[in-house]
Amino acid sequence: METIEKQSKIRKMSGGNKLDSRLTLMYFAIAFVTLLIGGLLGLLQGLNRAGLLELPTNFNYYQVLTAHGILLVLVFSVLFVIAYFYSILSQTMDGLFPIVRKMGWISLVTMLVGVVFVITTVVMGTASVMYTFYPPMKASPWFYVGLFIVVAGIWIAAFGGFIQIAKWRKRNRGEHLPLLAFFAMGVFTLLFFGSLGVTAEVLMLIPWAFGWTETINVMLSRTLFWSFGHTFVNIWYLTAVSLWYVVVPKVIGGRLFSDTLTRVVVILLVVSNIPGGFHHQIVDPGMSEGIKLTHALMSMVIGFPSLMTAFAMFFVFARVGKKKGAKGVFGWITKMPWGDVRFLAPMIAMIFFIPGGAGGIAQNANQLNQVVHNTLWVVGHFHITVGVTAVLTFFGAMYWLIPYLSKRTLTPAMNKLGVIQTLIWTIGMVFMAGGMHTVGLLGAPRRTSHTTYGDSATAASWDPYLLLLAVGGTLLTIGLVLIIYIVFNLMFFAPKGVTEFPIAEGEDNASETPRWTERWSVWIMIMLFIVAFGYVFPLVDMIRNAPPGSAPFITW
Repeated sequence: METIEKQSKIRKMSGGNKLDSRLTLMYFAIAFVTLLIGGLLGLLQGLNRAGLLELPTNFNYYQVLTAHGILLVLVFSVLFVIAYFYSILSQTMDGLFPIVRKMGWISLVTMLVGVVFVITTVVMGTASVMYTFYPPMKASPWFYVGLFIVVAGIWIAAFGGFIQIAKWRKRNRGEHLPLLAFFAMGVFTLLFFGSLGVTAEVLMLIPWAFGWTETINVMLSRTLFWSFGHTFVNIWYLTAVSLWYVVVPKVIGGRLFSDTLTRVVVILLVVSNIPGGFHHQIVDPGMSEGIKLTHALMSMVIGFPSLMTAFAMFFVFARVGKKKGAKGVFGWITKMPWGDVRFLAPMIAMIFFIPGGAGGIAQNANQLNQVVHNTLWVVGHFHITVGVTAVLTFFGAMYWLIPYLSKRTLTPAMNKLGVIQTLIWTIGMVFMAGGMHTVGLLGAPRRTSHTTYGDSATAASWDPYLLLLAVGGTLLTIGLVLIIYIVFNLMFFAPKGVTEFPIAEGEDNASETPRWTERWSVWIMIMLFIVAFGYVFPLVDMIRNAPPGSAPFITW
């Protein structure tokens, strides 16, 4: 037993399997190049919206907006999530099986082919339909073909994860999945099942875009999209939560709060996640109030595991602070390693989730949603929840995960630069998202380029807040350049050395994790039952009582 534990510790410190590291590093490299391109497009978008920059007609605001959303919301996040969890499966399961590693490469190539289709149509000006690609706006059919190819790549990666876990369990009968691998199982489950709806939508849009069918059911298409869009947001959240629960306690010198509670949180997020998409459609006509209320209530359920997470994390902070001599309720704050970017970045991400979650609750309420739905408030909320809560957590992981994979070390100088990057990113997001929230409450619409609305006094009153948006976007771009430099420095130029893969251990007197947490067949069946409860009847109604449908429109 001691020999096995010693070998495991050596692997934990050595950078893992070289072939696996090569795969995940390639994913990360492409993900951060995508982040750079998408982020620069976001700067152009923000400057245009503030009236400070006029974009050329051959690459206008709506092309920039579409490319920005797809590259960041879809491509960057998917590549990061897959790379992160494949590295976890490799680390916690003594390397990826050869078939799984091969599927990882096939998935990457497949997704890149799809992205080329999608972005080419956007650049050519034939797909300015934005990230949500709502019909009846019609893009080039090759845009939708590209999206289908991207989803096929996601499925390949997800099934690679399932195969890895199934083979490991077969070889380790009776053992619990490693905790981070348990998170991976949850995320891959959501990636596959959550993307079924949008795949069905794309398969409907392809013949419509080619002209083989005359009309499209707009309500059905939007509903299928949000069965994916709602779930996708929570995939990022579940990924971030895995770092909060398992990595952050190790970084600060603490222990895991509770293995059982952590697994229950994963199960709850998976089971309750997909139903809830209708709360993005509260203002849509043609749906009963009862259906919308049902999904709104389902969305609120996700708040329960979020509150469990908040309790667990702050309990860990308090326990570590007490061990270090902290006094009083908030004394632990002074004992945290604020100068360690591996802690600072995810900690700020957690703090931002408080207003981000509150904003989500506001948008989930019918009356409040009527006020903010089609305004920049929604964009501000999205940037807080994704751009800080998820992305800043992802950045924090890079300071140990990239050195671990590349067999290099995080130097004090690079750590200091990381702290500066984190603060610049945070301040930039405060300016940008704060301006968006405020101007949204004043009625400024989202998804529109700069206009004075005929020198309207109301539109003129938005200008100071739109200027904040531009200032924040500029700071975020500076932070973006810094994180790109840091990531590639840690990949190729940092000093060679050994970096630990930080995984927190449970308390010495922790109770044994119950076996029922491993019953994934049961949790998936419950998830599918709840999905059926939330979607079967409304979808059948939308199909059986479908309106005449809409012909395609090209509005650009």
